[in-house]
Parts: sequence; structure tokens; C-alpha cells
Amino acid sequence: MTTPATKQPAHETLVEGVSTLYNISWEKFKAIEATLDGNKGVRLAYLNGILEIMSPVGSEHESVKSTLGLLLEAYMREKGIRFYVRGGFTIESPETASGTPDESYNIGTVKENPDIVIEVIITSGRLDKKELYRPKNIPEVWFWKKGQITIFHLGEGGYEQRERSEFFPDLDISVLQRYLEYTDQYDAITDLINSIRRGEL
Repeated sequence: MTTPATKQPAHETLVEGVSTLYNISWEKFKAIEATLDGNKGVRLAYLNGILEIMSPVGSEHESVKSTLGLLLEAYMREKGIRFYVRGGFTIESPETASGTPDESYNIGTVKENPDIVIEVIITSGRLDKKELYRPKNIPEVWFWKKGQITIFHLGEGGYEQRERSEFFPDLDISVLQRYLEYTDQYDAITDLINSIRRGEL
């Protein structure tokens, strides 16, 4: 029998902007989701009975998401890598997981599920967001947090951190991080393209 000291709370707010609900059935999650439909910016993540509700995102989140996406897309175009932007649509595995990445891509051909999903983390919650995408066998999950890009590739034992993407083995991720530090988005994209054309990348 679970004692009060170890029992998980039904609700816990971890940090400003993120609320966590425990012991939530899939049916209750979908009811909450329907209630919040149309509430702009509120994002939900569900994994095995745990639900995170994230407050509307701010300007830093949107700026990082947009600039990282533009940098990656510029790199792929300049390198002749065929890609398809899938956006931030909800990826669900009924009864188990539901997550909405900030951006996602197919590489080479259009597929049912993305090859890469990107999560920009400004405020952390309790969930391991990699696991939101494991049921759908998403090959790679990229995170940006505190100025750092981290890549996880799905292997036989789950997601493993990698220094480089399996899809872009020649791309040093620190390069994208460097351009993300630019204060001007236009200059960042332009300088990346010029560096590629000069053969520096």
C-alpha cells in the first residue's frame, strides 16, 4: 500500500509556466485537450498517465525555433538535401503518448511520420520528451536548451545521444549553435549560406 509520503500528487506545479498532472487516463487527457482547444499557445504533452500543460510560449521560444529551422533548411538546400517541412503537428500513440514538436522534417521523401522533430526548451517539466516520440519510432529528436543543441538518435535500446545527426553526418552542430547566437536572424542565415558556398562548411 502506498504511503502518503511516497504517493504521487494528483497535481504539481514544478516551475512557472509548466503544470504536471498525474494518474490521468487517456480519456481524461483527451477531454482536457478538447476543453483547451482554441487556447492559443497552450501546449500539452502526455506520456503514460502523466500530463504536462505548458503556458503560452514567449518571444525567445519563437525566435529560437524560427531561426534554427531557417538555418537547418538553408543548410539542406545549399547541400542539395531534399527535405519536407512537416511543422508542429501533434504526434500521437493512442493510450500512450501525445506530443507536439516545435518543428519537424522528413528527409529524402515524405513519410507518415517525421524523420526529425525539434523541441525548443525554455522551461523544463518532468516528462522525458524523447519518449513522446519513441512509440512512433521517430528516428531523431533534437533539443535546444540554454543555447545548446542536443541530438538523440533512436537505437535498439532507445534514444542515444549523438554528436552528429545520422541524416547530416558532415554537419558540426556547433556551427548551427554559433549562428543561433547572432542577434540578427537575416545576417545569421546569410552568413551560413556564404560559408557553405565558400566551402567552409
